[in-house]
Amino acid sequence: MTEENQTTNIYDTSIRLLFLAFIVAWCIMLLLPFISILLWGIILAMAFSPLHNSLSKRMGEKPKLSSTIIVIIFLAIIFVPGWLMIDSVVEGVKELKTSFNDGTLTIPLPSEKVKGWPLVGERLYAAWSAASANIVLFITNHKEQIAEFGGKFLKGFLGIIGGVFQFAISIIIAGILLVVKGTSEAVSKFFRKLVGEKAEEYSDVAYKTVGNVVKGILGVAFIQATFVGIGFAFAGVPYAGLFTLVVFMFAVLQLPPPLIVIPVIIWMFSALETTPAVIWSIYLFVASISDNVLKPVLLGKGAPVPMLVIFLGVIGGFILSGFIGLFTGAIVISLGYKLFVAWLD
Repeated sequence: MTEENQTTNIYDTSIRLLFLAFIVAWCIMLLLPFISILLWGIILAMAFSPLHNSLSKRMGEKPKLSSTIIVIIFLAIIFVPGWLMIDSVVEGVKELKTSFNDGTLTIPLPSEKVKGWPLVGERLYAAWSAASANIVLFITNHKEQIAEFGGKFLKGFLGIIGGVFQFAISIIIAGILLVVKGTSEAVSKFFRKLVGEKAEEYSDVAYKTVGNVVKGILGVAFIQATFVGIGFAFAGVPYAGLFTLVVFMFAVLQLPPPLIVIPVIIWMFSALETTPAVIWSIYLFVASISDNVLKPVLLGKGAPVPMLVIFLGVIGGFILSGFIGLFTGAIVISLGYKLFVAWLD
């Protein structure tokens, strides 16, 4: 081959690679707004795959019907608690606004123990006392800070609502993927292209990791928050939906939910009769530590990913993709960690 032909081939190859890179970049830009939804749909399809296969066999090899049943059930699981939470928050805000307009809004006096809290005790006690003495004057003096907090709260609340609808779309995508033949084979092909001979091993690691994290982290968080939320609702805790959401986020972050439940228990002893306060306190505390039982049951013998890895994935996912990133971040970084460890071994 002459030097001129080699130069021509280099130019041709460079132009082709440049054009290919341009097409790939363009495709990524087009899919970028939907990347979280698509990723979560794929993750859910991987997590639901064993359930779908089992259900399909029991129904006489009817994958479409079993997929439809799974989608309907999980949409109900998402929308029913989501609607109750949103309704609770909206009603709470309405009651707060009505009480303020009628002049009946009051804040109980703080306990002297608040002063002893580290770092923020003195300032919190002073602000709390001022708000208890004259709530109208307190709001007037701090209207800028309250307006800023209200804006952030509204933005976060709308983000949560958007996240619920993103979940719904992802579940529908997962249902479609479960019906489409060759989804599992496509995952195996991807790993064969990526790692060669160990494709099946890495594919198995991916499926097990996704299943473990969905069940052991997200599933436990959902069940735990549901138990706690039921207690909040029946005990008459104000803004029960909002507190339940915070408990759920704490559970996903692998932070102890009793940090939220214990202050609520303290409030119940000041607002309820002794007997119901004791009963609901016991129930809520047991529900807040139920992950110690749920995790071994749902995870079985599967080794969980280290808590620090989950924590970083959840925080990074939330910063990158908003509410739905709480879940995709935990899954992706757990999968990456497991694949990295498998590669090292």
